[in-house]
Amino acid sequence: MARLTFVAFALLTAACLRTARAQDVPGIEICTVEKTMERRTSCLQSNVDFLQKTITKLTTDHQQKMDAANRQIEALKAAVISLQKVVEELKTAQSKAAEDAKKAATPAAKDAAPPAKDTAPAKDAAK
Repeated sequence: MARLTFVAFALLTAACLRTARAQDVPGIEICTVEKTMERRTSCLQSNVDFLQKTITKLTTDHQQKMDAANRQIEALKAAVISLQKVVEELKTAQSKAAEDAKKAATPAAKDAAPPAKDTAPAKDAAK
């Protein structure tokens, strides 16, 4: 029983300490509960300070993200340009290969044409 009481007391003490520390966490406070004008003014000023710090932090974070995105965009643009050059080189190489194949096929066709003429009269002679 004494152990149970001690554990319950320890848990209540820890809970009280957490709530006391929670007031020190910066954030928006409800200032309408304050009775005196000085305390309300102080509360409102702390809210304004908190909001200004938050806005400054978010602005900095978003600016860093935008800068990183712009750097990535520039890198991607450079990659696209290099890939376009590679595509042009491949097109040029393909057209050269096609021309070379035509040139190689043209002499072979000339060499193959005379035997075709020889074989054609042979068919006529066989008739």
